[in-house]
Amino acid sequence: MSYNFLAGIPLELGNPGGSAPGSNDWSCKPSDRHPNPVVLVHGTGGNRQDNWGTYAPLLSNEGYCVFALTYGAFEDQPWPISAIGGMKPIEQSAQQLSDFVDQVLRTTGAQKVDLVGHSQGTLMPSYYVKRLGGADKVGKYVSLAPLWNGTDSFAAAQLVSAARSAGVGALIDNGVGALCPACTQMVTGSDFVKNLQSDGVYAPQVTYTNIMTRYDELVVPYTSGYLAAPNATNIVVQDRCGTNYGEHAAIAAEPVAAGYVLNALDPDHQRPVPCQFVAPITGG
Repeated sequence: MSYNFLAGIPLELGNPGGSAPGSNDWSCKPSDRHPNPVVLVHGTGGNRQDNWGTYAPLLSNEGYCVFALTYGAFEDQPWPISAIGGMKPIEQSAQQLSDFVDQVLRTTGAQKVDLVGHSQGTLMPSYYVKRLGGADKVGKYVSLAPLWNGTDSFAAAQLVSAARSAGVGALIDNGVGALCPACTQMVTGSDFVKNLQSDGVYAPQVTYTNIMTRYDELVVPYTSGYLAAPNATNIVVQDRCGTNYGEHAAIAAEPVAAGYVLNALDPDHQRPVPCQFVAPITGG
């Protein structure tokens, strides 16, 4: 395995629609040390393979049963369009996650799963947990580049608000909203975000870890993912490692964030989190 966000791309090119090494072994049985299978939840535009070229083998090598799904893709289209996930309405994607988690639990015999999500894969599962009965099926919920308050990247929130005030909101709904409904749902102040926040984003019985980077160019501000609660830990990777220049993509592959993820999944066996130079995009 390599700490490189781009490592998943040649995997998808060489095996379209496949699974990253270490993931989706349906004969895997959880160990006593790691009783919860880990479900990897990709971000917008990703899939179960290209988003997880680092984490699937990393967690498998650590002894976890690792599973990953592609959600929100247009499966009826030819590849590579069919490989672009996270596009459909978040509610539909959350139902796909619900079905997938049930399959993992049924096959492995586990009582709960742990989630590791990136970008939209941090927000969408909250709908599953809060609205589709997932709270009793999830133990730990680890988020890379979370956006609990939505995102205002490229001034998206202001543009949407201005368009609706000007009476041309249909241009957005029929443009970006038609191609990627999830994209407009993630904008700060959207109906989806406000609905999710209406009764609190967190489920009290789930343990949350939010891992953020100051250089996030797609979750704006990056503190959208910083949400305090008794059952939540908030981590900004640069707070203890100033040589980490990883941004939105890199955080899903780089070794500093990975150290925090491993500790979040296995809090009884903490290990030192490395500090080293992390490059943007690749994370290597």
